Amino acid sequence: MKEFLKVGISGVRGVVGESLTPSIAASFARAFASFVGRGTVVVGRDTRPSGYALQCAIAAGLESSGCKPVLAGIVPTPTLCMLARELGSRGAIAITASHNTSEWNAMKFIGPDGVFLPPNRADELYDIYHQGDFELVTEDDMTPAVILDSPMERHVRKILDYVDVDLIRKRGFSVAVDCCNGVGALSTRKFLEEKLGCKVVACFDAPTGAFERGPEPIPENLGVLCDVVRKFKVDVGFAQDPDGDRLAIVDELGNPIGEDLTVALAVWQVLDRHRKGPVAIHMTTSRAVQRVAEDRGSEVIRTRIGEINVVQAMLENSAVVGGEGNGGVIVPAIHPCRDSYTAMALTLELMASENKTVSELRGLLPKYFMVKDKIRAQGDKIPQTLRALRRRYQDRKINLLDGVYVEMEDAWFHVRASNTEPVIRLSAEATAQTRAVEIARTIRSEIESFLSGAEA
Repeated sequence: MKEFLKVGISGVRGVVGESLTPSIAASFARAFASFVGRGTVVVGRDTRPSGYALQCAIAAGLESSGCKPVLAGIVPTPTLCMLARELGSRGAIAITASHNTSEWNAMKFIGPDGVFLPPNRADELYDIYHQGDFELVTEDDMTPAVILDSPMERHVRKILDYVDVDLIRKRGFSVAVDCCNGVGALSTRKFLEEKLGCKVVACFDAPTGAFERGPEPIPENLGVLCDVVRKFKVDVGFAQDPDGDRLAIVDELGNPIGEDLTVALAVWQVLDRHRKGPVAIHMTTSRAVQRVAEDRGSEVIRTRIGEINVVQAMLENSAVVGGEGNGGVIVPAIHPCRDSYTAMALTLELMASENKTVSELRGLLPKYFMVKDKIRAQGDKIPQTLRALRRRYQDRKINLLDGVYVEMEDAWFHVRASNTEPVIRLSAEATAQTRAVEIARTIRSEIESFLSGAEA
């Protein structure tokens, strides 16, 4: 089935050569330049083979509409967000499809504050694109692109200023890292070895963009990392996604602990060792994270899915930590964006300050079990499916902030349209694994029935 260009809160993404081409990328870049006004725009990418061609097209589009491209090259997305603000630019464009497979790529648009455009601002940008209302300049007003040296320097410095580096270095941790053939292949080993004093064993650390395992850092994709952790008997395993903004953790026994618990550990460390304050997480984030925050006296704000929604809630409520349950840790004191490097540093700092292994830390967290699933669906069928599901569970406690979220006495489930793929996403969590599996299986069957038209 042909994939159409997907335009929304998570930017513009499509299959390269089909729905996303250099010509389309250049047009969106012209729209962005017209949207932000003349000045510098930072451009960065992940390791996907299509990234360089799209970068060239985007640079051309920016120049033709009066902006000066600053090319950061292959960098983590959190680095790019930080650069947008630190360099006083008009904004930035990240060329990455994050967890999508390698035939996909995308453009994510960042404002001068280093934060992804909120929905209303993104809609303004997309209106300019669709209307073709681009500012075009003559050759005299074009400013050639420049290449930025040492783009991660500012990013790393802010993390090191936040955590207790000496405490981490004294422990001399051994770490296995799975870089997913993404941006981490260029920067993660150096960060852990040179800055945090770790001994590192790496896998999938060739920056080819030809992902040798599924790009999402979910347990079923981490088999090689788990084997490496066991083989080399390291203290912890870290798995990144292709653009370096999400982190999954494997304990010293070679067991994935789940992406939600990356956030739980970060919340634990920030609230105990750095600063008290509110915590913001999205609706599908595990109740374990909420419990960790509430046990420390913090207010918990739940938001719609999407990094920008969490970030906006954090900034509006002066939250000190939070993130998304996909392993996206956000600490505004470093920068208000998801950041796997911040997550790694906080995890190591927690291990050092508590003098505990990852499995011991995991044992101290509240026990919940989550099942995540996705069901492929045509876009026009998704709204009616959600309406049918809402009717089915109207006697339960329902939250319609983002899709359909249903609370039960010992569990919850959440069903929504994906922001990034033509799928319906389903999450279910309970205090017993069998219960979570049972709920997910039941809801998936109902969704498939609704989609087939048996009950719409």
